[in-house]
Amino acid sequence: MKLKAISVAILALVALSAGATDLLEVWQAASAHDPEVAISQAARQAGVARREQSSALWRPMVQIEGGVGAMNSHSETTGANFSAQGLGQSNGVGFNTSVNHGTSTSLSLSARQPLINRERSAQSRQLEIAADAAELEWQSSHQDLMLHTAQRYFDVLLAQRRVDLLQQQSQAVDKALVEAKDRFALGDTPITDTHEASARSQALRSQWLGAQSELQIAQTALDDATGLVSPKLQPLSAEASVDTDNLAPLPHWQALALGQNPLLRMQMAKSQAAHEEARKFSAAGGATLDLVAQAGQQRLSGNGDFGAASNGQHQQMIGVQLTIPLYTGGYRSARQDEALRLEDKAQAEVERTRQQISQQTQAAWLGLRTGTARISALAGSLQATRSRLDATRLGRQVGDRTTLDLLNAENDASSAELALLQARVDVMLSQLRLEALAGQLDESRLAPLNAQLQR
Repeated sequence: MKLKAISVAILALVALSAGATDLLEVWQAASAHDPEVAISQAARQAGVARREQSSALWRPMVQIEGGVGAMNSHSETTGANFSAQGLGQSNGVGFNTSVNHGTSTSLSLSARQPLINRERSAQSRQLEIAADAAELEWQSSHQDLMLHTAQRYFDVLLAQRRVDLLQQQSQAVDKALVEAKDRFALGDTPITDTHEASARSQALRSQWLGAQSELQIAQTALDDATGLVSPKLQPLSAEASVDTDNLAPLPHWQALALGQNPLLRMQMAKSQAAHEEARKFSAAGGATLDLVAQAGQQRLSGNGDFGAASNGQHQQMIGVQLTIPLYTGGYRSARQDEALRLEDKAQAEVERTRQQISQQTQAAWLGLRTGTARISALAGSLQATRSRLDATRLGRQVGDRTTLDLLNAENDASSAELALLQARVDVMLSQLRLEALAGQLDESRLAPLNAQLQR
């Protein structure tokens, strides 16, 4: 955490020294500060642990057991045959032993190496799949954070520009209001011009206050994600755009997305895990074969009905153990039915996700493909509204245009500028979304876009 704080502080100092913070610096701050980074990194490390668990399932299990306690023991044997050297042979012999409140001790060491175990094999595969899914989740979170950071960056730029335009428009309207009052006093214009300018002035003030709130909300979201305190952002260049002349065709991007999209690959991993779950409870899945080795001893000593007594046992064994479940009350078949239905569900979710990714890729590609033409059209619209504004100002001075005409022209010019800026941002975000859908978005893709913003 200290290293993260230091890195954020260094980025803040760099931003201050440079005068403005660009998109790449904002991303670097977010990648060191945003809580989503810690969350995704922790999930990624958990995936590494699952891979180790998968390997451990096939290693020998060694355990030692020991116990001590008080024990009563009574044994009676009748009709036994007894023989000993020098004593001959006797039939119908009886043996009686007993220990009351004696001390019992036991110690055993055992080792088990699985050789054949379908259920464990499926579990091992599931852990491997979960580890792969954790890596994909990290990649998806990394891309999402980059997209969200870019969105927050542009939100602040757009909100700040809207505040500036409203302020400029408000100043122009206030100037028009003063002129309307003066001309009304001279009998040059009707009182309606004054009322219209006054109403527009109050409306603009309301809009400006709302825009200030939106700017503050956007700035807070960016500050929280990056740890920077209201950084001065690099303004968006009027020429900033994305070159779509060399954009690859849609089938190329859809093929990339369907093969590399991390969310789709995660869903496919879930389907594979569901398939392995069904394998656990197949007819042959319950049989296991293990290599087993055991060594142990038990001892009981104390006083009984016939005096002091003790009993000791020592045993060692090595071999293989086969276990085949014959009847489980229908539990395994019921679990298999459940697992098969969940596998069907997971496969259907894969198809649904594939359709969604294909549609989102098409939308992002079309937004990028038509972006240049849209920007060109909006740039022409802005130029036309500015020319109209200049003409309306001149017309009002000579009496050919009303104050309301001027106010509408001011509003249209501001709206056209914001629309053009929004279109530029939409195209750049479409590029990032398209690369994210294809699983290609990383810092190397963000750097060229950052350079385009400053052209």
